[in-house]
Amino acid sequence: MTATAVPLRTGLADGLTIMSRNLLKLKHHPGQIAATFAFPLVSVVLFGYVFGSAIPIPGGGNYREYLMPGLFVMGTVFGLMGSMTVIAKDNGLGVMDRYRSMPMARSAVPFGQTAADLIVATGSLVIMAACGLLFGWRAHNGIGATVGAFGLLLLLQYAISWIGVFLGALAKNEETAARIGPLIFPITMISNVFVPTEGMPAVLQTIADWNPVSAATMACRELFGNPGIPTGDLAWPLANPVLATAGWCVVLLAIFVPLSVRRFKTAGL
Repeated sequence: MTATAVPLRTGLADGLTIMSRNLLKLKHHPGQIAATFAFPLVSVVLFGYVFGSAIPIPGGGNYREYLMPGLFVMGTVFGLMGSMTVIAKDNGLGVMDRYRSMPMARSAVPFGQTAADLIVATGSLVIMAACGLLFGWRAHNGIGATVGAFGLLLLLQYAISWIGVFLGALAKNEETAARIGPLIFPITMISNVFVPTEGMPAVLQTIADWNPVSAATMACRELFGNPGIPTGDLAWPLANPVLATAGWCVVLLAIFVPLSVRRFKTAGL
């Protein structure tokens, strides 16, 4: 066995231990589990029926079919708050200091947290898809494109989870993280999640068109075969949404994986 294989194997084992610890903690927080899985149902009912009667879709189509890809992406983005809160809470309780004093791989905590987040996000996506099917949403482009869309959503979730881990590591406690959380809402609102961007003022439309949330939403609409695909002269991310979303994920991982690992190693020094 090579010299690099042993640390890698140890780091993987430590990361799996942290992942298991974070998932087992959920047993003691049933309210958090309920909120995580109630969000899809509430979102579909609230936005699908309240907005659906008032917003026309370019080219026609069912608003709930237009909306569901955006809700998938919005739920994925909101996962950032969960990652950030867990890490910030452990910071405030001194758990992170204890981890740093233990003979474990320094990358184990961020990798374990993001792995746990990915498992929870998978369950949330399944619940949201079931709610969407119940209320009339369908994927029309076959199993391959459907699996590709959900795979892209999970990749986005994983990349965004690393942002949450980094921000949580910067926060001193859960209260600080709670104050940062509302800043996520404008990111999802100034996008094509709920309404087409064509009717927005010029400046907001440009921001929305280049918002990674819009690219991910458009990619899902395209892969699922749902209505709301614009035509004409589009911003590059909307004209190439799958490629743009994958590119954003790679960029986010390239930035926040090393930042998160470094922050965990050096915090408190």
